[in-house]
Amino acid sequence: MNMPDPQAFAATWLSQFTDPKAWDGWMKMAPMTPPPASANPLAGFLKDIGAGIDPGKLESIRDDYLKKGAQLWQDFVSGKTPVLHDRRFSATEWTAHPLSAFSAASYLLNSEFLLAMADAVEAGPRERQKIRFAVQQMVDAMSPANFFATNPEAQKKMIDTKGESLTKGMANMLADLQKGRISQSDESAFEVGRNVGNTPGQVVFENELFQLIQYTPTTPTVHSVPLLMIPPCINKFYILDLQPENSLVRYAVEQGNTVFMVSWRNPDRSQANLRWDDYVETGAIRALEVVGEITGQEKAHVFGFCVGGTIAATALAVLAVRGRQPAASLTLLTTLLDFSDAGVLEVFVDEAQVALREQTLGGGGLMAGRDLATTFSALRPNDLVWNYVQQNYLKGKEPPAFDLLYWNADSTNLPGPMFCWYLRNTYLENKLKNPGALTVCGVPVDLGKIEAPVFMYGSKEDHIVPWQAAYASMSLLNPKNAKANRFVLGASGHIAGVINPAAKNKRSYWVNDKGGKAGGKSRPKDDGAWFDGAVEHKGSWWPEWARFLAQHGGADVPAPEVPGNAQYVAIEPAPGRYVKARGD
Repeated sequence: MNMPDPQAFAATWLSQFTDPKAWDGWMKMAPMTPPPASANPLAGFLKDIGAGIDPGKLESIRDDYLKKGAQLWQDFVSGKTPVLHDRRFSATEWTAHPLSAFSAASYLLNSEFLLAMADAVEAGPRERQKIRFAVQQMVDAMSPANFFATNPEAQKKMIDTKGESLTKGMANMLADLQKGRISQSDESAFEVGRNVGNTPGQVVFENELFQLIQYTPTTPTVHSVPLLMIPPCINKFYILDLQPENSLVRYAVEQGNTVFMVSWRNPDRSQANLRWDDYVETGAIRALEVVGEITGQEKAHVFGFCVGGTIAATALAVLAVRGRQPAASLTLLTTLLDFSDAGVLEVFVDEAQVALREQTLGGGGLMAGRDLATTFSALRPNDLVWNYVQQNYLKGKEPPAFDLLYWNADSTNLPGPMFCWYLRNTYLENKLKNPGALTVCGVPVDLGKIEAPVFMYGSKEDHIVPWQAAYASMSLLNPKNAKANRFVLGASGHIAGVINPAAKNKRSYWVNDKGGKAGGKSRPKDDGAWFDGAVEHKGSWWPEWARFLAQHGGADVPAPEVPGNAQYVAIEPAPGRYVKARGD
């Protein structure tokens, strides 16, 4: 056969890849709704970002691309199968067929080229992050694994099943179109209150914003200081109480704690005007008051997870100005107080985007839970979008039963004014860390006025709350007794790192009890120095937290025989009805 010149072939190949008509044709093959028009055509996008790259860097990237492209073509015509270092193409079908292997290798090379261009753009860190995010979204969407015509696994499955897999895949896709979201789990396998969110307890208080659950003790005695858990209002609380074997709630009860849980209401139109102040005053502060009135204790352990931690810390800061210090300790899991590094979510936050949200939702309305879920899925599209396109639609498989992904699909709405305040004052303007910069519930907020030992947890691979950002918040809390504060770093990500049951003895965590690399009693201000001096331990971080609570938990007292008291009687069994309201 007549071989074209490798350099000329690679150059032509690149022009075809960036041609708008080729892009449109590719998109018509997609089994999903295509990306927004702002991402199309690719050629225009490449031209735009190319204009912001130093000519020398751009030439180097182009030359490297042409060199690798020419080598790939030579390997292809000589019959050499490329090595595919990507788990999306790990199945033997990809290398069993030369064209499939070449298609995957071509895609990986093109991806490398696009991302190199994005990284070379001369812009500020946030602008470069947004550009890279946009390019990564396109790159992930363009994988040949995402389309039946270029996925040899799906084609083989169709042949092996005599077309049944394709028929089933179409049915799965149509069912998801009716639901308005991609199925990530067998949702029929779970029911809140039956096999998730089923730790025994009673709802002992409710208002228009939340229900308060008191869990049934399992030990004859309990620590006198109760524990109030404040979960994120962006998701439902039962992430902390999945099945018995991975329930942090059940574990806390088994450690001899009287545990209370805030179960946020899933807002409907009647609550479309709620503000951040309402979540602090009517939510966290009211929950603390009720816990104190039920237990007769002046102080409680206060626990916050993600934005629940931001709400909890804000509430305690408000109460400090009012002359109250109701926290025996403060536990914050994957929580941002200093939003200087807000992780990948920064790509969704700038003045224009926040102003648009304020214009549409600031005066009232709901931020739909479905939209929030889509945003979070976009942060990890290969895992949370395209994987299910391939498995559910192209191969006709049913998603497996997975409690965490069932919870992930159980979305919640947010009141527009609350959501807009949160975006502007934390993510955009980062005011919460500055004493007196924000007024909440009528008082200036100063996190440094909270007088309680702090247990701060971060996840090493967290893309939503980078652990370094969680560590930065340590300097804002309990400055008068900073030595009592404790930072623990766990393996894995934002959710999987937190839900790491002690009984399973999986993963690992890091603690630094000596300070920095050179030793010393004070906690290093720099996260790098902290990590250099940290010691890795196998297993779950949960026992570390249990010991922290016990240290500040007071004397042991007989476990309460009944939930609530004469004033706060049981309303209904846990998990209550608020958590069962869907946001779809």
